This record gives sequence, C-alpha cells and structure tokens, in this order.
Amino acid sequence: MQNSQLEKDIILKAENISKQYRLGQVGTGTLSHDINRWWHEIRGKEDPYLKIGDTNDRSTKGESEYVWALKDINFEVERGEVLGIIGKNGAGKSTLLKILSKVTAPTTGSIKSRGRIASLLEVGTGFHGEMTGRENIFLNGAILGMTKKEIASKLEEIIEFSGCERYIDTPVKRYSSGMTVRLAFAVAAFLEPEILVVDEVLAVGDAEFQKKAIGKMQDISRGQGRTVLFVSHNMAAIKQLCTKTIMMENGMVVFEGNTNDGIDFYLRSNEYEGYKGTYTNDNIKESGIVSLALIDKNNVIRTEFGFDEQIFINVNVKVNEQHLKSQLAFRVEDRNERIIFTSELKLLDYIKSAGVYKFAVKLPEKFLVPNQFHLTFGLHVPNVELIDFQKECLSFEILETGSEFHMYSQTDYGCVFVNCDWKFL
Repeated sequence: MQNSQLEKDIILKAENISKQYRLGQVGTGTLSHDINRWWHEIRGKEDPYLKIGDTNDRSTKGESEYVWALKDINFEVERGEVLGIIGKNGAGKSTLLKILSKVTAPTTGSIKSRGRIASLLEVGTGFHGEMTGRENIFLNGAILGMTKKEIASKLEEIIEFSGCERYIDTPVKRYSSGMTVRLAFAVAAFLEPEILVVDEVLAVGDAEFQKKAIGKMQDISRGQGRTVLFVSHNMAAIKQLCTKTIMMENGMVVFEGNTNDGIDFYLRSNEYEGYKGTYTNDNIKESGIVSLALIDKNNVIRTEFGFDEQIFINVNVKVNEQHLKSQLAFRVEDRNERIIFTSELKLLDYIKSAGVYKFAVKLPEKFLVPNQFHLTFGLHVPNVELIDFQKECLSFEILETGSEFHMYSQTDYGCVFVNCDWKFL
C-alpha cells in the first residue's frame, strides 16, 4: 500500500508551529533569561519560558511579558492547491507566512517543504532602492536561487507583465508603491517557484493589476500545478482563487476546510460589536414594533453578510383594533446617510384582528453593494398617525464575497447592483 502522504503529494507541511515574542524588548529578553535558557539547554531540559506566556489577543491586557504570536499550528498543503489564510488583524497570519518563507524561525515545531519558495510579504521587500528595476529583477531572482541564464530567459515576460517597461532602467526608489508591487509580483510569479507565498499584495494594485494577478495565480496553480499560499482580507478574492482555506484567531487555527465554509465561518465569527442585530421593546401597551432581528439562511442572528448571501429580517409587531389599517415599513440607509430603498407592508392584507404577529422579510441578494447600512422601522396609518418609529434600530455590513467590486476600491460604485434584463438583439 502506498504511503498516504505520497498519494496526497504533500508539498508543504507545518507541524506544531509556535512563535513566542517578548513584549517591549528586542531579542530574547534579559541577560538572566538568556543565561537561564542556556543552563536548561546544556542540561538537555526544555526552555523554561515556553511554559509561560499569554495567547495573542491584542484587545486584552495580559499578565505575562511573553506572548504566543502562534500556538500549535498544524496543516498540510498539496501540490497545485491554493490555500487561503484569513483572519482579523493581529491573528498571526503574517507571522505564519514569515516562518513558512524562512524569514524568521519558529520557537517550536518545524516546516517541511519540497521545492523552492518565493515570497511576496510586503511591498518592495528585497528590493534595493538605488538599483534599477532591471537590476532588481536579477537580484530577486538570485535570492530565489535562479541562475542568471534562467532569469534572462524570463526577463521580457516579467517586464511586460509588470507594466513598468518605461521605467525599468530607473532606480526603484522613484517607483510608486503600485509599480513596486507590480514588479515584485511579476518576479515572484514568473521565476516559477514550486510554492508562491503572497500576503495582501492585491490591496496595493489598481483594478487592471488585480485582475492580472488573480489570473496569473490561477494559471500558476491550475495550469502549472504549483502551490499558492494567499493571505487576504478580501473575501471575494479568496473565494475566486482558493481551493482550501484556514482561518486564524489569536495565533491559532480555528477553521480548516472548504473555502465557502471558511468564508461563512469568518463572517459569523468576525461580528463587530458596534452593529445592532436585534431590537426589542417589551413595554408596548397598544400597538408597536415588539422585536426585530437580522438573520441569515440558517436562522442565526448576524450583523455581517457577504455580498451574495441571503439576509432576512424577523419582525414581531403588536396591533390593536384601531390600528388594523396601519402599515409596517422600513428604509435602508448607507453610512453616508443616503436612503437606498424603502419597503412597506399593508397589515390588512394579512391580519383581520388585534394581536401580536410575526413577519419575515427577505432582502434582495446580490443587491446591496459592499458598505455599512442601518435600518429604520416605522408603524403608521398613512397621513393619519405615526404609531411607532425606531430610527437606525438595526445595522449591518455587506462584505466582499461574490462580486468584483474590490477591483474598484477607490471608486464610488453607487448604492445597489441591479441585474437588469439584458437581451441580445
């Protein structure tokens, strides 16, 4: 029987990776700590400072001066896979990539890889500002282990893809951040590493470059069978590119699996406390809105949704006899206080007597573009009486998951995306 690892063709494996830092210090710590470490080491004992330290929760004040930026990370990546790594700022994503790229060493654990790793961790990393773009291509290629002949054979393709041909013999210090990242990505992608590590590079480029970069990464993985590790906060890019996803939180992996499930997990766990997913009023005497809740397709209360997710609002309303002709309405506004749309329901179309009634309203999917929104609800008899009015009682955010709006991050693309009835004539 074949070994399962050979059957899977594992090209990168992380085993029990942990990384510890000492807060507020450069180096491993004080002289006494270093001597203590040395004394334990020569006696064959475990490092005494590995047993202490807080988890990497940047929102709380810890007791220890040591912190675990990463704690017991384990995962495998197969050849040709695109692994998405997602999580909040400070979750440990970039630290993990630096360890995978061998920029820094883990405190415990090991990385096993088969093949050359090319990393694109920060804009301009490895570039020399005084050298020209052409010279930096040869410098970066040499760092990646390429021969001068190999680099020269790819030179024209790299320059053409980067779009920096006019400035290729100009010192890189005169490049914009966008030009620098274009050139760096082109070098990393075209020098054919077995594993390409990319950290949020798409956030810097313009729409044209983002499309080219995503296309190139797809070609690398699907066409050439190479492996890509991709860190991003952009769920649309993750969804479009990645075959598998891991989510990190406080230095630990909290999810590993299918990309769509990973994005759902991220959205559910990334709830921002400033949004309001529910509203309740238990003191209604005659008529009014009793409760409201923003829920997803699984009936879970949420305040962050993907662009292509279904959003429902559960509404409980109390109506007495004199208000049976009232109407229940709500409006949606964005963060710039633009009214996006209004919806209204005639209660008499559904109820005939006083009581407490439940309604569910479904917002159109793939309609509200990525933005922050709040809802205002009202119960009224038109032109006669305003019975109940709750301004901005619910709020939520639409995130990138199934659109290409991330390509136009510097552009106001309006309030809604309308799928008009197009016909070919």
